[in-house]
Amino acid sequence: MNIDGIKFDEQGLVPAIVQDARSKSVLTLAYMSEESLRKTLQLEETVFYSRSRQELWHKGETSGNTQKVTGIHYDCDQDALLVQVVPSGPACHKGDYSCFTESLTVTENKQKENRYEILDQLQDVLAERKSTLPKDSYTSKLFQEGVDRIAKKIGEEAGEVIIAAKNDDPEELAMESADLLFHLLMILTDRGVPFDEALRVLEKRHS
Repeated sequence: MNIDGIKFDEQGLVPAIVQDARSKSVLTLAYMSEESLRKTLQLEETVFYSRSRQELWHKGETSGNTQKVTGIHYDCDQDALLVQVVPSGPACHKGDYSCFTESLTVTENKQKENRYEILDQLQDVLAERKSTLPKDSYTSKLFQEGVDRIAKKIGEEAGEVIIAAKNDDPEELAMESADLLFHLLMILTDRGVPFDEALRVLEKRHS
């Protein structure tokens, strides 16, 4: 990455949009100076510039909620950054997964245009659970038990899908398939692999 090509503003800063590399959800908007950007590349964790404190700010240095950087992109004008991360905790200082939790638009009655929207929603929820590990959550418990436990659940659910298919029970097959898809998304989230990567493989094979 050629930092010399980045256009910093008159204060020596550039806006950095932070995105969860797994769910693609926008987590926060922060600012980077040339020094903080270089440190981010060096540490492979986000380091911002605090405009209020006038100093560098290593995200998670005190809270432990660090953000592992998987990629940094800049826009066509080279005056904004997109920083893709795998967070180890909430992005928002209020303890929320993302700083963008409020909405100005009403979408409750909007007709669903994307029939696969539930997959995106599940990815968001799973990424949040992985980052915040709320108590009394089934997904939190599985994430804490680790990849072996999640993998075992996938095996169990795959077996249930086979049984439902052999039983020729459409309703049972749909339910067990939903369980299998859920746990597949979970293991992808746990391993830091976006579902889009699996879709890209399918697209490549199809073409």
